[in-house]
Amino acid sequence: MSAKLTVLAGPTAVGKGTVVARLRELYPNLYVSISATTRNPRPGEEDGKDYYFVNQHRFDQLVRDGKMLEWAQVHGAHCYGTPAEPVDNALSEGRAVLVEIDLAGARQIRQKRPDAQLVFLLPPSWEELVSRLRGRGTEDELEQTRRLQTAKVELAAADEFDVQIVNDEVNTAVSKLASVMGLA
Repeated sequence: MSAKLTVLAGPTAVGKGTVVARLRELYPNLYVSISATTRNPRPGEEDGKDYYFVNQHRFDQLVRDGKMLEWAQVHGAHCYGTPAEPVDNALSEGRAVLVEIDLAGARQIRQKRPDAQLVFLLPPSWEELVSRLRGRGTEDELEQTRRLQTAKVELAAADEFDVQIVNDEVNTAVSKLASVMGLA
């Protein structure tokens, strides 16, 4: 079977990061895309590991040259995007590739790569999603409200995805994602 590009999206606090981290542990040959960004590195972040840190001129050049699978300007400030070259290199090496992205990014990738498999991670219920977000304690109330409004829009778009996986238990969700990706 040929290598496959899989896009994983889902609302805030659904557990995307946890599922991806566990998948990486189980399948070390899996390539998880690294985003490029115009923001400065935070303490402990490494170029080429956490992000590709680039200046605005270089980012704009990558976009102009069609070398981004998807990109966006976030909160009217910094740009983030998925460079195509590392993804294509991993695919040509026969590695499965996972891009963890938001709804808008998934839609952009669908346009550019119609063969990509889009997977949407769902919470077991709306109440559970709210509970997970509030339980993280990493966002103030205003930010939580904003994220929950965005989550409603994202959940309404779940049918645009090829596969939907409910993250009610991490290992089960990881197992289902691995199966969908052809890893298991």
